[in-house]
Amino acid sequence: MASDRMRHTDTSAERSTRARVARLILEHGPITTAALGERLGLTPAAVRRHLDALLAEGMIEPRAVRPRAQRGRGRPAKQFVITDAGRSAFEHAYDDLAGSALRFLAERVGEEAVAEFARSQVAGLVERLTPIMSRVPADQRVRVLAEALSADGYVASASKARLGGEQLCQHHCPVAHVAAAFPQLCEAETEAFARILGTPVQRLATIAHGDGVCTTHVSPRELVEVRERTQSRPPGERARAASERNKTSE
Repeated sequence: MASDRMRHTDTSAERSTRARVARLILEHGPITTAALGERLGLTPAAVRRHLDALLAEGMIEPRAVRPRAQRGRGRPAKQFVITDAGRSAFEHAYDDLAGSALRFLAERVGEEAVAEFARSQVAGLVERLTPIMSRVPADQRVRVLAEALSADGYVASASKARLGGEQLCQHHCPVAHVAAAFPQLCEAETEAFARILGTPVQRLATIAHGDGVCTTHVSPRELVEVRERTQSRPPGERARAASERNKTSE
């Protein structure tokens, strides 16, 4: 019985150390076995054991050191980098933690707290881009927003919409798994886009809901300006203008 508990503890310790090795490779790779051992206080044999396991799982891959970086004779030292599969595993782990935190927040404080958290997450984007947009021509603002989103990892693009206006597409969403359970994240992002662009927007599709791309339609700025001019008229003048439009349509 005691031996079973010891084996279980050893296995847990192994997994914990292996996760630390993978995280160091993610954050500092390419990195050598020797450098990993120094950072973790492990023997070369122990580091190699964890590296072999991570290689077998497809989490990391080796790279040979360039000749200029190699001193002396002998076999070139290997460096290790994280693979796409390894990076994805870390992203899912962060997703699980974020999802658990938001569920805790919703249960203890309420759904509005989740919405407030979502708005706080995009507040930085609004603060960063709003001053910039004031100096950008209206017909270039969606493109500038797409470039900013791409820099944040959303792989975004801007194009003209067939029925007028523009279309903002995000081909990757780092928080898609969490947003599937908490739509407040998508809603806050949509509200932020409208504030940044200074025009109404409509979310047409999201990766979180199973679509291939997050797609947002941006209303033509000219339409917004016409609406604003109409709303600024006195009520009587607005009624006469509406009546004239109805007569014209008849």
